[in-house]
Amino acid sequence: MRTGLLARKLGMTRLFRPDGAHVPVTVLHLDQVQVVSVRTRERDGYDAAQLGWGSAKPQRVSKPNRGHFAKAKIEPKARLAEFRVAAEALPAIGAVLSAAHFVVGQRVDVTALSKGKGFAGAMKRWNFSGLEASHGVSISHRSHGSTGNRQDPGRTFKNKKMAGHLGAEQVSVLNLEVAAVDAEKGLLMLRGAVPGGRGEFVRVRDAVKRPRPAEAPYPAGLAG
Repeated sequence: MRTGLLARKLGMTRLFRPDGAHVPVTVLHLDQVQVVSVRTRERDGYDAAQLGWGSAKPQRVSKPNRGHFAKAKIEPKARLAEFRVAAEALPAIGAVLSAAHFVVGQRVDVTALSKGKGFAGAMKRWNFSGLEASHGVSISHRSHGSTGNRQDPGRTFKNKKMAGHLGAEQVSVLNLEVAAVDAEKGLLMLRGAVPGGRGEFVRVRDAVKRPRPAEAPYPAGLAG
């Protein structure tokens, strides 16, 4: 099991195939993705790699994190993320990962924070049909209707689909195809949509339900 990558979503565009067909892709940007720390089974009980993305001003970083980066002799990072890794695939601290970590045609799993949409009604949040447009219904056309029962049990069950907070939760999309890789510019293009808005940080890892291509670098695709 290799480490994943931490990237930032730039937006969507499209690529054209030789036959003229266009493929919608999401563009992810890698900015000095570097190994900040590693976890080992002997010391921490599990094997993992902590990656940092981009750079941050020292005064914008908390004092404990400044010491954390100083111990690794790495410039402060804007965002950190941890990936479970097999013991034999642990990268070295300070190693810079490249977009070439993934190869074209490979399937990957993506995790990110979905767009927050605030308080939403049952029709928008759960795709309810709403009440009838006539036949005595007044004012409450978009309401979700009854939520409980009669005297027994006399309450609304937990997890009942009702109006409430929508979005701003961790979402994973599986088996997205890597459409293109630009290692020089640090760009990774995935076919289809990825959770979150522009600027959202995205975790990309090898697909758990598909085999890793033989040409994918192991233990990791390093820059330079």
